[in-house]
Amino acid sequence: MAFGILEDHNMELVPGTACMSDQSDIPREYESVPRELLKHGTGRLSHVILVPQPSDSPNDPLNWSVWKKDAILLIVGLSAAVVGAFGPMLSPGFVQIAAELGISVNTLSQSTAWLILTIGLSLFIANPLAKVWGRRPIFIIAVVIMFAGSVWGAFAKDYNSFLASRIISGFGMAPYEVLVQCTIGDIYFVHQRATRIAAWNLFLLCGISGGSLISGYIIQDIGWKWTFGICAILFGLFVILVVLFVPETSYIRATVEERYAGVIPRTSDIEKEGVQGDEAMRTIERSHIENTAPTEKKVSYLKSLRFISGRYSNAPFWKILVRPFAIFWYPAVLWAFLIYGTTLSWIVVFSVVNASIFTLPPYNFTVSQVGLISLSPFLLTIIGEAIAGPLNDYLCLVLTKRNHGIYEPEFRLVLMIPVLLLGITGFFGFGASVHYETHWIGPVLAFGFANMALAFASGCVFGYVIDSYEDLSEEAFVAINTRNLLTFGLTYFVNNWLAKDGVLAVFNVLGSCFIAVCLLTLPLWIFGKRLRSIIARSGALNSFMKD
Repeated sequence: MAFGILEDHNMELVPGTACMSDQSDIPREYESVPRELLKHGTGRLSHVILVPQPSDSPNDPLNWSVWKKDAILLIVGLSAAVVGAFGPMLSPGFVQIAAELGISVNTLSQSTAWLILTIGLSLFIANPLAKVWGRRPIFIIAVVIMFAGSVWGAFAKDYNSFLASRIISGFGMAPYEVLVQCTIGDIYFVHQRATRIAAWNLFLLCGISGGSLISGYIIQDIGWKWTFGICAILFGLFVILVVLFVPETSYIRATVEERYAGVIPRTSDIEKEGVQGDEAMRTIERSHIENTAPTEKKVSYLKSLRFISGRYSNAPFWKILVRPFAIFWYPAVLWAFLIYGTTLSWIVVFSVVNASIFTLPPYNFTVSQVGLISLSPFLLTIIGEAIAGPLNDYLCLVLTKRNHGIYEPEFRLVLMIPVLLLGITGFFGFGASVHYETHWIGPVLAFGFANMALAFASGCVFGYVIDSYEDLSEEAFVAINTRNLLTFGLTYFVNNWLAKDGVLAVFNVLGSCFIAVCLLTLPLWIFGKRLRSIIARSGALNSFMKD
């Protein structure tokens, strides 16, 4: 039992568990392939066995240079930041925009709810398409939709046209809820993922908070339609960048066992030949070299610009469509939905209610000042992500070393401790400070701490799910992001709830729910490995979930 994680005695190697070290005391059941044949990290990580193991092909995304991988992440991350800003960017000017459109603030906030609902529902279409035809065509379609929706919003004449532009844009926003994390799983190794997930989440959360920060001035100085106009300019640029510099990252890769099948001599054969020790290893290496097929030719840059480069799943479309409903009930995914769903949904509440709270006494903020509130989550998110991602990867390597070189996905859950502490401070602190009319710095800092909690939580949530169910990451992320339905319901009526019960009662409820779901991490830490084993041993379930 490693650090309280209960061992499973029904499988030699539970999915998600991986050998990541060349330590001499590694348990024998993890040595199905000699470590000398496995590919390792470089430099100070040369002792780390790469998980997943890359193939020998130059077209394998795992074999791409780090700069190429990071450039792809930078492009999709920056576009995700603008997508993140697109949803709440109007929130600082809700009172002013509602007056111009001749509607109530609650009706305007409900337009955000309809946008969120569209995102949640369209995920079920975007995921199967990406699973079958790859990430690249979906990214291109998504960014083109965002460009068109932004232009539409900039020229909307009335509320109906405005609402239609928001709903259409939801179809373009949906892929960014799933595909960026999946792309990280496609191109990075386990020991690199938390840092990159942190980078993606930094883009997203800074877009959400930074968008409101900037849009407050845009709305006040040149009008709310220019928020759409500036987004249109940015998405127009991203269309070019995605088309030219984001190749397909989906790749069909044989398992390690399949690659070395017929290459590694059986122990009995080696013994018959009288070969032992280092000579046995050299025999295996010679056999590997002799039996390795020629490396496939590298795909040219022009060929990599194809809209669709192939089919990546032979499963029926309908099966991929319904798999998220099945994987939703996997304990790891259900936990991730509750953690990420409640935390992010609760944070969306801040952006919906800020204008209603801070434009009234005792704060009496202007539109631009309401936008400046987002400076707190913007800065604390940057600090949180700068710490959380590298720290998550570092802790995983440390715990793996202490666990005799065996990595468990549950190691990702350690940072849920600061998530809990930051979330309690953020949610309860915001409600109390507004209720008791403290200085504005109180609720503004609390808003920032809540966002910082999400910065730590995202690495735990997505790192754990990717490492546990890498082959089903798209379906898992769709299931997790059904949290949009929760966000839709909450944003639809939160202003009425706030007016009825007051900010203290609302955020006490939100904070209590947050604590409850965070405490579910403890049983997942203890029983997570056994739960992964139970799922892996379910024949009927696996025949449905696999191609």
